[in-house]
Amino acid sequence: MILFDSVTKTYPGDENPALDSVSLHIEPNEFVFLVGKSGAGKSTLMKMITKEENPDSGKIIIGGIDLDYVKKRHIPGYRRRLGVVFQDFKLLPRRTVYENVAFALEIAGMSGKEIRRTVPKVLELVDLLDQAKKFPNQLSGGQQQRVSIARSVARQPKILIADEPTANLDKLTTQEIIQLLKKINDFGTTILVTTHNESIVNNLQKRVVTMKDGRIVSDQKNNGVYKLDESPVSNIAARPMQVPGHALKRQPIVNDIVTTRAKTQRKKVA
Repeated sequence: MILFDSVTKTYPGDENPALDSVSLHIEPNEFVFLVGKSGAGKSTLMKMITKEENPDSGKIIIGGIDLDYVKKRHIPGYRRRLGVVFQDFKLLPRRTVYENVAFALEIAGMSGKEIRRTVPKVLELVDLLDQAKKFPNQLSGGQQQRVSIARSVARQPKILIADEPTANLDKLTTQEIIQLLKKINDFGTTILVTTHNESIVNNLQKRVVTMKDGRIVSDQKNNGVYKLDESPVSNIAARPMQVPGHALKRQPIVNDIVTTRAKTQRKKVA
């Protein structure tokens, strides 16, 4: 579902890489926390998934799509296959709750009939159906984040990435948002969350991937806990990874807009 194969990225002017030979494989339906101190490489990894940044070397395959073959003009279509939740909500202030969610579906080309059928179901999922006619400034921070989540899952993406989704919320609301993400995961969506919140990581006990200095230093597959004091270990960050054969098949992006044939093969990473 999400595959990083020895990915390296160095920003111009930086001496050290933001990502240093990162290899990571997240299976469909997993719930994964990505943790690490500021500058560890979490944001860069997320930007690689959304194709806001491109790697200097290595292979990235998301939902069966080899990102090497997603051209610039196809990026908007590719991104519509993902759900993305931000810490600052990014809601449209002059649109109601209903209209914020509907707008995301309009952009995706959904018909008016489909939108009228889908939006109430999504708002019910996030427990905001009774707030449909309100504007963002009439909502609490937690409610605004629920609208953001509703907008992100309305198109039923297979992958939802959330960048510090609870950073601006109180403790109780934080727990509610995490439980909502867990519910979405239970429906079959792969969830990747970056966070600095130790308690939610430890309470949920899901897979926890820890980054430091651009490398993965710990990957706790089950019952993971929040710990940042690992030392970088090269055989964790750059161990040989066998790329799943099914992940290398070319996948169409929205209305098959990608026409370039991906000629990728299995390869063993040194």
